[in-house]
This record gives sequence, structure tokens and C-alpha cells, in this order.
Amino acid sequence: MEITFLGTGAGMPAKYRNVTAITLKHLQDGAIWLFDCGEATQHQILHTSLKPRKIEKIFITHLHGDHIFGLPGLLGSRSFLGGIEPVTIYGPKGIRDFVEMSLSISQSHLKYDIHYVEFEDELYLDEGDFIIEAKLLDHGIPSYGYRIVEKDKPGSLMADELKKIGVKPGPIFKQLKTGATIQLEDGTIINGADFLGPAKKGRVVTILGDTRPTQVSVALARNADLLIHEATFDKDAEDIAHQYFHSTTHQAARIAVQANVKKLCITHISSRFEKGDLPFLEKQAQEIFPNTIIAEDFKKIEVKH
Repeated sequence: MEITFLGTGAGMPAKYRNVTAITLKHLQDGAIWLFDCGEATQHQILHTSLKPRKIEKIFITHLHGDHIFGLPGLLGSRSFLGGIEPVTIYGPKGIRDFVEMSLSISQSHLKYDIHYVEFEDELYLDEGDFIIEAKLLDHGIPSYGYRIVEKDKPGSLMADELKKIGVKPGPIFKQLKTGATIQLEDGTIINGADFLGPAKKGRVVTILGDTRPTQVSVALARNADLLIHEATFDKDAEDIAHQYFHSTTHQAARIAVQANVKKLCITHISSRFEKGDLPFLEKQAQEIFPNTIIAEDFKKIEVKH
């Protein structure tokens, strides 16, 4: 899995930061999941190798403009660029009205269908190799965090051990790799599970919308390989962060500690901060959670096993 930050700012665009948008790319098949779509997200995509027609799912954390104003334009351009496969948009109640009204008023006609999944409180999806959960956070309007869990994969087939007992490579190996039990021509019964190495643990990525510190964030991020948490304010601004339903660098880091994550990436940085302030903000979070990095537009993170 590869994460790309297309926008890492809060509220409005800044000189070096666009507003929020994050992609999760599945490296095996190239499919893209988009998390939030702030204004000018499609412009940001032009500076990457990402293809809008490869976007299959769009997950919206909440309906503030800096997280959704880029949607109508991106959806229209996806059609112009040859996208014909359906897109599913997940998000709070109201996202369908926003998209359909925007497309209707602008008389935008898409060459593909949009499916909508609006939810309240929580969401649970079983999507083949992945499970996606969403839960309500603590923001001024309904805002959600997403936990993306890759299912564990079977271990590697121990081909050498099979050859030792006379099993030759071929279609039978494919069956055994699934853990199936088969019978050989001589009547020997072989349990595929006995010839598989240790299972490959699936990866976990947690992407949170705007929020105050909350135990819901801890639950969503539990043992995640990567937690992406907003840090709109620096560590000395907890009062104002609370007032505006946001988090500070220290608060994001405390969530990472409580959740026992492997890596924290802080994002949604206030436009009051200049590019030169980034090391200062990153260091604040590292005071509590050392394995912290700060997001910048076009930064990529490969989430490895």
C-alpha cells in the first residue's frame, strides 16, 4: 500500500499546502482509494503519476468545504479522462446531495455511475482483501475516522517439502496453497495447511478526520502500522484547539502512544504556519512519540509488511 498526500493544510489553501486529500494506492492492481477531496485536488493529481480513472472509492471524513469542494471537478474530469467504471462515495449524510446538486446545476454529465453509501455513527465494510471501519469522532459537525485493515494472507507454500514426499509442481500446488486437503493418485491424503509457512500479517492504516482527542481515535488506531492524525495547532494551543474541535501536535502524539501504533504522520496543518515551521512542529510530536513525521504535499509513504 502506498499513501500519497495531495493536500495537507487546514481550512484554506496556503502557499505550500493545499487543503486535505489523501490517496491509498494498492500496488498490486493499481486501484486508488481517495480520502477527502479538498478544493483543487485534481490540480494536485496533475503533479503525480496517479490516474483519476483508477479511483474506485472515495471516503469523506466530514462535510466541511476544505474536505469536499474538490469533488465535483474531480468527478467531471475523471469522466473526460476516460473513466467509465463506477465510483462509490462513502461519507456522512448530505454528501450525495452536495455532489448531485453540484453536477446538476453545472450540467455535468458523467460516463459512469456513482454509488453512495451515507452513514451515521459507524460503518463496516468487508471488501475482499480488506475490512474498512468508520466511527464518529469529536468535531463540530459529524466527522469520521477510517480504519483500513488488510486481511492476513496465507504463508508461502513449502514446495521443497512437498517435492520430498513426491508431489510434483503443477495445478496441485495452487490447490495446496489455499490450505485445501487433497488426495493423490496413490490415495495419500495431504493437508495443504501442513505445508504453509507462517501467515503474512495484514497491514493496518488509520486515517482520521478533524477531531479533538478522543478514545474513539485510539480504538480506530489500535496497533496500526500507520496513523494519520490531524495536528492543526502546536502544543501550546490546546485551549484554542479544543474551542475549534481540533488537536495539537502533542495530543496527536498521545493518541499514537495510547494506540501502540508503529508510525504517526501529522497533517491538516494550520495556514498560520510557514514551511520553515515544519521541523518545529514535527519535533513537538516527537517529544512524545519519536516515530512521527509531518505530512507535506506530495509526500509518499509506503506501508510495508
